[in-house]
Amino acid sequence: MSGAQGYDPKRSRVNEDTMMDFIRGSVTKDITDVPGIGPAAAKKLAAGEGDEKITNTYQLLGKFLMLKGPDSDENEVDSMEHCEKFWYWLQDKGISAHRSAIVKAIALKVNGILPGVYDPELYDDSDDDE
Repeated sequence: MSGAQGYDPKRSRVNEDTMMDFIRGSVTKDITDVPGIGPAAAKKLAAGEGDEKITNTYQLLGKFLMLKGPDSDENEVDSMEHCEKFWYWLQDKGISAHRSAIVKAIALKVNGILPGVYDPELYDDSDDDE
């Protein structure tokens, strides 16, 4: 199966109501409350040693924020690069399904807390300029 690699919010196959319930709701400890994460993905995220183990939603949010940097004088990690880094980190953890949904859910949730972290308009490819 060929296709573009990396984060694409349009590849999120999570029901829009489920996504909005997560974004508007309170953060819970249960990582399977994150759209796109079921028991199998939760087990993969919990694998590893020390800081590599992600066992709850708070840690997953923290991992997303950790990937926002490092910034340097020559490069600032922008929204698109940030989401790509998180998508590939999920891939490295063995998450093979719903990666874009997970990235979208976490990015939108964090953006509600820290506005400006995620810009969904960057992924709008409509031809409004014509």
